[in-house]
Amino acid sequence: MQHSVEIVKIRQVTHNVRSYRLERPDGYRFEPGQATDLSIDRDGYRTRKNPFTFTGLAEWAELEFTIKSYFDHDGVTRALWELSPGDHLILRDPWGTITYKGSGTFIAGGAGVTPFIAILRRLRADGRLAGHRLIVSNRTAGDIILRDEFEAMAGEGLEVTWTLTDDASAAGVLHERIDAAFLGQHVRDMAQNFYLCGPDPMVKDLR
Repeated sequence: MQHSVEIVKIRQVTHNVRSYRLERPDGYRFEPGQATDLSIDRDGYRTRKNPFTFTGLAEWAELEFTIKSYFDHDGVTRALWELSPGDHLILRDPWGTITYKGSGTFIAGGAGVTPFIAILRRLRADGRLAGHRLIVSNRTAGDIILRDEFEAMAGEGLEVTWTLTDDASAAGVLHERIDAAFLGQHVRDMAQNFYLCGPDPMVKDLR
């Protein structure tokens, strides 16, 4: 089933990432870590489906998606950047992507952190952040998505590690690529649950 839903609010997150709050159809449900296919409800875009992960919580009155826009080609995320509250998107049924299976380490490259947002927000709301770790790689400090929110979670039990690959002047972070050597140095328990999302080469290498 699909629904045409209104964009209620748009918030800037980074220089190329925004969160979009959408009206929520009656009875629409999803689980943290799930995604859906969205389209822009206008001529030329209605059949162009892109997968995006829900980043809000199930009890919120509105749906939220946190989306990185790519301006180097004429794609859907670039067109999303041009939208305003009052415009409409086509929302479809949710489908499974990353399923939470217990405490462990979340490893993300860039916008690959977005599937973890709802899971970590759920754990925070339930007071269960302790025993989890988030490791995120970005090019620069300005690329880090929801840094303040994740660092606030660190005060509630989440262990947070930032690493930057192209910003040597940034303080208080690592400056290493996440690879086998990185895991060998920074992760003690290799038998724990791992949740991984990022660019395909990174995911392939880490697996």
